[in-house]
Order: sequence, then C-alpha cells, then structure tokens
Amino acid sequence: MKLLIVGGGGFRVPQVMEVLAAARAGSGTHPGLVVDEVCLYDVSPRRLDAMRAVLADLGFPHAPALTSTTQLEEAVRGADFIFSAMREGGTHGRVLDELVALEQGVLGQETVGAGGYAYAFRTIPAAMELARTVRDLAPEAWVINFTNPAGIITQAMRTVLGGRVVGICDTPIGLVRRATTAVGEDAARASRVGPGAGIDFDYVGLNHLGWLRSLVVDGQDRLPGLLADDTALDHMEEARIIGFDWVRALGVLPNEYLFYYYLGRESLERIRAEAETRGQFLERRQEEFYDAVSADPQRAGELWRRAHAEREATYMAESRDAADRAGRREEDIAGGGYQQVALDLMTAVHTGVPAHMILDVGNADACSAGGGLLVPQLREDAVVEVPCIVDGDGVHPQRVGALAGAELGLVATVKGCEELVIDAALSGDETLAWRALAGHPLIDSVNVARRVLNGYLERNPLVARTFGR
Repeated sequence: MKLLIVGGGGFRVPQVMEVLAAARAGSGTHPGLVVDEVCLYDVSPRRLDAMRAVLADLGFPHAPALTSTTQLEEAVRGADFIFSAMREGGTHGRVLDELVALEQGVLGQETVGAGGYAYAFRTIPAAMELARTVRDLAPEAWVINFTNPAGIITQAMRTVLGGRVVGICDTPIGLVRRATTAVGEDAARASRVGPGAGIDFDYVGLNHLGWLRSLVVDGQDRLPGLLADDTALDHMEEARIIGFDWVRALGVLPNEYLFYYYLGRESLERIRAEAETRGQFLERRQEEFYDAVSADPQRAGELWRRAHAEREATYMAESRDAADRAGRREEDIAGGGYQQVALDLMTAVHTGVPAHMILDVGNADACSAGGGLLVPQLREDAVVEVPCIVDGDGVHPQRVGALAGAELGLVATVKGCEELVIDAALSGDETLAWRALAGHPLIDSVNVARRVLNGYLERNPLVARTFGR
C-alpha cells in the first residue's frame, strides 16, 4: 500500500512515519495499518532534502520504504491514500495574508476571515490540479485533506473527486476527548464504536466553527455538569480562552477557533500588540531550521524535535493570557494533532475496524442512508463538520440535532462567504472575491474589504494569478 504526503517537506511527516513504523512492527496505536511505501511530494527540493535528513537521523525501525519527488504525476500514480497538506506560496504567503488584513484593521488569522480567504484564493488552483491528477491517475485513492482552510479546500476538491476526499481537523475530536476526560472517563471511549463504547456526542458546524452540544456517557448527558463545574471546566482549553461565563451562557462548548468571533476585538488587539505575527515567527524559525539541517544533517532529528516542540507551544498564543503564552498544558495537546486524525481515518478504512470521528463531509452524504441534509438550511454540496462512523465501506455521517438561532445564522453567513470564495477562485471573478470578504462577520466595511482584496492582488503573486493578473 502506498501513502502519498502532499507537502512532504512539512513538519508532521516524522510523526506519521513513527506511527507507520510501529504499525509495521505490529505495535503502536494503529495495528493493521501496514504501509509499504511513503512518497513525499513537495515543490521545494530543499524541504524534501531536509525532511529526508530528519527521517534518516531519527531512524525509525521497520519504517516503510521512503521515496520523494517534485513531480506531481509521479507522486500520485499508484497511491492508495493521499494526505494533502500543501502550503501554496509557503510561509511567506501566510505572512502576506496576515499583514495585508492587519494593515486595514481586520483579523489576518490564516484560517478565519480575510487571511483564511486569501489562503484559499492562492491554494484552490493547486488543490484542483491535485484533484484532477488523482481522478486521472489514482481514482480509487482516498484523499484526506488537511490543507487549510480545510472546509473550503475540501468543498472545492469534491467538485472533482466527490466523496473520495474528506476534510479533517484535530480540534473537534480533541474537544470531545478532553471533555470526556474532564468528566472522569477514558478519552479513548469517544472514538470507539459498537458494544461497550458507551459514549455519544453531538457536534455540528463548519471547519473551525462548530459546537459540542452534548456528551452522552452510558445514557446520561454529562455536558451540563461539566459546564457547571469550575474544576472540570478548567481542563477545557476552549473554555479557558473564551471564558467560563460565556460558554455557560451558550450552554455548549465551542471550537477553540470561535475565540476569533466571540472575542474579535481582543484577538485583534493582542495580535497587533506583538512584535511579529504568527506567520513572521514561523517563517523566521522555519528558515533557521532548514538552514541548520542543511549545515548539519547529522543533527537533523534533534533540530526537528526542538522546532516542533516550539511550534506546538506557541500555537494560537494570542488566545491565551500573556502569562500563559510561553507554553500550553500537556492536556491541551494530548490529542495527537492532524496527523493522528488522518491516521485514524486511514486505519478505519483500510482495516475495517470502525471509528467514531468528526470530519468535513458533504451536507447530502447521509441522504443515501435514508436521511435528509445534515444541515437543511445549507446547500446540498456544502461541506459541514459532523460526527461520522468510518469503516471499510467508507465514511458515514451521523444525524445531528438542528442548528438554530445565532449559531445557525453564523454558520449560514460564513458558509455563504466560503461558497463565494470557491466560485471566485474557480472563475477568476474579483467581484465575487470582494463579496466574499465584505460578507464575512469579521470585516465590517465593504470599503475595507475592497482595500484588503486590492492588497492581496498587489502583493501576493499567487493571488494575482488566480484572478488573471
């Protein structure tokens, strides 16, 4: 079996290889997931060379055969599973996404609002090229997408690949697992299916915009008790960064990215108060990492571990109080990250052992099982984020409770903007791009939206190319 990692020079590759090596040895967290070849695809030979040096230095016993290439067709041919983690335009593209928005007084976060839409504008053409190549050369492959903004990119790719592309994120299932632990249960139960699993949950929304609305353990909803208990709630990073009073007012636990909506002014002030943006920090540190590996490949593994730990510790630092920004609690990062979710999905499909997950799927994907749309107020082709059962027959979205009120309004508004982003990128229509930006809840002026779009068109060649400039 061949696994292709698109964005193969990225930081998650060693974690994937470590799990696959253990599985081939008959141990670890994913027994039965026997991969013969891992192909790393990246447009940057420098990044590929660095990652090969890291893997050689870490030296995982029993690791699959490793190949690498900068040729997309060579990479895709023969692939059974594809992890898509591309960053079109590199980290410098993220820097521009952030700065152009911040200069106009709006959030420049890479997946939310203006910054996320700029990321999509420059990424959708490459994602569509990947989708067409997979359709032509590996039509039976599963594409597991964690290229951000994941909901938008997955929805665009589904126009070519349909249900063979699934979007993933680690934050929703991480939220469920932390909540399960906080009420005194084993977090692993949240992912189990069948007799003895004993845990069900209701989660619904879009990528980076959703809510955990129930956590049923052995027939009892434990979420109200969790929300009422300060000690238990302190174990929930989402509650700490958004505020205990507000999550109690809502009666649900929000995805951590709702920090940018519920505390928009505070998030913008904190980001603007920093000496550098998150993108600038990562660009600087990544360049230092790749330079160091080139200079001393024998220490590549050590350099990667240090750089990776720093990235984890500083993730979403603006959401935490100043005293807490130097690091995160171990319980907040115990879920394993995007690569863990991707491997869980891959294992369930490959081995047939079912898993309970939260995934980005089509709104109509449950219709074949006799149900209607998952969120009836959205289009059939909308990608939504809901609980799913995954097994050897594929991904099976589960019914969720109705969205209503402010939550429905926010989801419908943001999804409408996301669809404008996709249509704009596929057609090269700047007017649609302007409408997408102007309609987003975090952009409060159509004139600001126009200036932001002009800034991206003038300063990011990849965005300009999407729109024929």
